Amino acid sequence: MTDRAQQKARLRAECLAARDRLPAQERIDKSLAIADHGLSAVEIEPGEIVSGFTPIRSEADIRPLMSGLKAKGTLLCLPVILDKTTIVFRELRTDRELIPMGFGTFGPGPDCAELDPSVMLVPLAGFDAEGQRIGYGGGYYDRAIERLHRKGFSPRLIGIAFDCQEVASVPAEPHDMRLHAVLTESGLRRFNS
Repeated sequence: MTDRAQQKARLRAECLAARDRLPAQERIDKSLAIADHGLSAVEIEPGEIVSGFTPIRSEADIRPLMSGLKAKGTLLCLPVILDKTTIVFRELRTDRELIPMGFGTFGPGPDCAELDPSVMLVPLAGFDAEGQRIGYGGGYYDRAIERLHRKGFSPRLIGIAFDCQEVASVPAEPHDMRLHAVLTESGLRRFNS
């Protein structure tokens, strides 16, 4: 493991521990604030494809935000784990059940269309003021974003976190994909990208 990877692993553990320490009711309140800020600050056109996620462990619950975006006419999709290295995004439909995807996640089944999002709401463990993010260590999102770039898409990447997950500096590695913005309970912060 490289020195940067070791630093990221240490920061990941610290950020996740800080997030885990938030009381459940506080996480709910902060998640609702994230939804309110997101619905007023994130510029999304009707018909745009937005990837979200269902919360695991102590993550922010963005289902209220996704519901609000759906009401504004967006097409929603969720990540689906295909194998140990790959996620794709499938349409989130109200007439289809979500199925277990592993790691405590749920996503649309194979009967739902695979979509290429133009806006991605990205879960994370930590972030810094430069828009660098620490994921969960599997590289799924970095590879998915790179695959979208190869297909000619440049999705806007909006990290979703609580304020307590911010660190002074993320030791970025060459494969890391920088965020365009981060959305927390304090609002939307855009980064120069």
